Amino acid sequence: MKGKKEGTRNMKTSSEASVRASISFPLDLYGALEELARQKKVSLAWIVRDAAERYIADQRLPAGRRADQ
Repeated sequence: MKGKKEGTRNMKTSSEASVRASISFPLDLYGALEELARQKKVSLAWIVRDAAERYIADQRLPAGRRADQ
């Protein structure tokens, strides 16, 4: 990626492409996400990506079944 320094922490492999998105959250939800990220010692972006991945996985289950069942 342009502008990236060698040796920076990046969990993605170089073959994975990514897209930057701008998302607006209600203040209370944003605050909760920030607090969760702080507690877990990860970025807010990581929390949002993790939640999105889990949501997509849950949607792909057979109709009537949830991931926690």
